[in-house]
Amino acid sequence: MVSGLGILLSVSASVLFCLMSAYTRLLEPLDGLMILAWRLIWTLPGILLLVKFRSQFPQLKKLLHRFSRDPRMWWQMPLLVLLLAAQLWVFLWAPINGQMLPVAMGYFLLPLVMVGVGRFYYHETLSRLQQIAMVCAFIGIAHEWWLTQAFSWPTLLVALGYPPYFMLRKHLQLDAATGFTLELILLFPLAIGLLLTSEQGFDLYQQFPWLLVLLPGLGIISTLALASNLAAHRLLPMGLFGILGYVEPVLLFITAILFFHEPLTAENLMTYLPIAFAVFFTVLHSVRLLRASVT
Repeated sequence: MVSGLGILLSVSASVLFCLMSAYTRLLEPLDGLMILAWRLIWTLPGILLLVKFRSQFPQLKKLLHRFSRDPRMWWQMPLLVLLLAAQLWVFLWAPINGQMLPVAMGYFLLPLVMVGVGRFYYHETLSRLQQIAMVCAFIGIAHEWWLTQAFSWPTLLVALGYPPYFMLRKHLQLDAATGFTLELILLFPLAIGLLLTSEQGFDLYQQFPWLLVLLPGLGIISTLALASNLAAHRLLPMGLFGILGYVEPVLLFITAILFFHEPLTAENLMTYLPIAFAVFFTVLHSVRLLRASVT
């Protein structure tokens, strides 16, 4: 049975992630790296409370023991957290630099790239709808390349940077909650180092005292978004959870145009429309799989 609470939590997570992206506009004069550092610092306590609330400290302790004993994880986990840090950074950097549309495009393309990874790396068979979606996405990408002789690097970072992260996470067999907690623990020294070596470090509170309220707020939004997403993942069928994942880039797209007035030209639409069709066919494929699983 599909959980109404799960759907509500998934949509709430997307709304909160979009709110967090817009929230960064309130954090001037911080740049993207400093916002990332403070997000990591203020999110880790909330995530640890979440792990405690879900009685997952034994699993986290077991994962930490595995990390300390397995030499392969000594280089695999740092690589994993660097891949994650790049994604967390660009998500926070984009709104304050007028690049929310390219990041939203990256999130639209990401599931299609993952379909390609499944086909060519994991040798999965593509359905007819997935094949059509891939063709549509290729048309949109080809048009963007023809138009600009390039592709926005934030788009490429999201669409091509997340798949290696997910693949390495799958290889390491990390649980969603405890795995992400370990990643935040390993990123924490990086956050401290960024603040200690930056002119926008800990002394910023003295110059801009309102950040004493706003930065913890960033951590609260981040923790609530992650908690809602993890709960929705547990309550919903995988197909529906994947479909609802498109809510976030749609909200980012709308926010970028309506609230931050990022430009969307007629030429750009010739890139977005084929990719929108690709998303439609991907969602349709997921809906069919979901229906087949409940009948």
